Order: sequence, then structure tokens, then C-alpha cells
Amino acid sequence: MKIVIIDYGAGNVRSVQFALERLGYEASCTNEIDEIRAADKVIFPGVGEASSAMQELQKFGLDELIPKLEQPVLGICLGMQLMCSHSAENDTKCLDIFPIEVLKFDERLKVPQIGWNKISGMKTELFDGLQEGTFVYYVHSYYVPDNSFSIASTDYGLVYSGAIRKGNFYACQFHPEKSSDAGERILKNFIEKIEK
Repeated sequence: MKIVIIDYGAGNVRSVQFALERLGYEASCTNEIDEIRAADKVIFPGVGEASSAMQELQKFGLDELIPKLEQPVLGICLGMQLMCSHSAENDTKCLDIFPIEVLKFDERLKVPQIGWNKISGMKTELFDGLQEGTFVYYVHSYYVPDNSFSIASTDYGLVYSGAIRKGNFYACQFHPEKSSDAGERILKNFIEKIEK
């Protein structure tokens, strides 16, 4: 199986790669369009700021490629937000895979949210083997509101989408590569159970 992690200069690609290696999988990190298109599974991580990340995607032509991918794709953290239509972070037009507006947490909350929080309402094989209220690791100031594409939710002063799915596109706001046994289970499920 060919697993590719999209490397566009705005992702925590090495930590994702190491997490997969601990599970016994090999994954390449690349921004090459042909290599990404030929992969069986694609992981789209992201850290940092939305508008500069979109500029990096555009530089490599990945903004055109990613929405057209037909194999299973897993967005992580900023990768999930970039899959949406627009982010309030610097008024950024995103990839428009999910027709959702990414919002900023209310200033009354501690921002960014850093640390462990529960996910609930888990749907799809991505979460097979996990119990309701499992803890996963978050680091973010912006969030995807709860919506019809949600496959898991999290409460941080408000209920928002911990994960979303549309067709072959899956995404999680938390970092599975930093979420201990639960995160390893999610990565393993994505590799082994999620089909086109």
C-alpha cells in the first residue's frame, strides 16, 4: 500500500510519519502531484496560519489537486480547516471541499485550546474500537462548527466538530499523531478500514 503525507511546508509531516512508522507503515512525504495522485491513502496535515498555508498549497498546485483526489484523504488540524470553504483566520478562501465557514473561538474562552479533550458522537469506521468520551489532543484557535458532515464532536465552551467526512474526505481537528493509543487506533483504522 502506498501512503503519502502531503508536505507543503505547513504541516507536522515528520511527527505523522513517525506515528505511522510506529504502527508498522511506510509513508512518503511529498508535494509531487503525480506521487500524491498515485497514492492509496493520502494524509493532509497542517499547522500554523491559514492564509500562508493556502499560499504554499497554491505554489505547488495542490489547491487544484486535493479537492479532486478520489482515494481516502485524512486532513489533520489546519488540514481539516483548509478543506472547508473559508476561514475567518485572515479572511482566507480555502479548498471548498466542505461548504463550511471556519470560525474563531470566543475571546471568553482560553485560546488556543491546548491539551486533551473528549470526542463524542463518533461515526464511521475511523473510530472503530474507541469508547465514547475518548480523549484526544488538540492545539487550535479556530474551529469548524458542528454541522451535517460531523462524525465526532467536542465541547469547549461550545460544541464543535472534532471530525468531519464527505465521501472519500475525512478530517479531524485534533492531532491523532499526538493522541496516544486513541490516535494510533484512528490512524490504523484510516489505513486499514477506510475504503473509497
